Amino acid sequence: MARKRNQVQAVGYVRTSSAANVGEGKDSERRQRAAIQRFAKQAGFEVVDWFNDPAVSGADPIESRPGFAALLNRIDGNGVRVVLVEDASRFARDLMAQELGIGVLIKLGMRVLTANGDDLTETNDHMKVAMRQIAGSFAQLEKARLVAKLKAARDRKREDKRGRWVGRKSYAEGMPAAVALAKQLHADGLSYRKISAALAAQGHFTARGKPHVASAIQKMIHTAAPR
Repeated sequence: MARKRNQVQAVGYVRTSSAANVGEGKDSERRQRAAIQRFAKQAGFEVVDWFNDPAVSGADPIESRPGFAALLNRIDGNGVRVVLVEDASRFARDLMAQELGIGVLIKLGMRVLTANGDDLTETNDHMKVAMRQIAGSFAQLEKARLVAKLKAARDRKREDKRGRWVGRKSYAEGMPAAVALAKQLHADGLSYRKISAALAAQGHFTARGKPHVASAIQKMIHTAAPR
């Protein structure tokens, strides 16, 4: 396709934070690309290449992301200096990762623009810089809230209707006698291997009828007693 007059070349960057949002029929990548394309058309940019980091956390440093590393190599090779993203959280959700990444790009003479027209690499407008940091902190907060919410949901699923804890029990809950003996033998100075042999001699085995491995003995010794 012929390049229109006065169009500036740019590359698009897409990031999906969860594997559940990756693949055919998933909306996240398609939505991000559409938003970037709309902005590019309105603002006079030509998207000459796309780079994607599927199932990559927004807290990961940009230099550790395969897609963004390829983007930097592409830019270094052909002189394109504009990166388009859907919003600041697609670039980086974690505030520290966002600021460090933007600092790197500024030194490389690059611009990162969102589909709303915000210049994430703008340094002359102090208000924009402050607003970018505030937006990044809220995105980071929202991510933390989501993680906590999902953890609470998982915890609720592990309790039955009577409020009893279900699912995989700790060693202290599932085999208190073995844990007590392991701690006693460890206090007597026995190695993990000898403790495993002593437990087996007393009839304490795994669910598969095998002696406990050293890592299991270590967990038994350092496990907390059930409340």
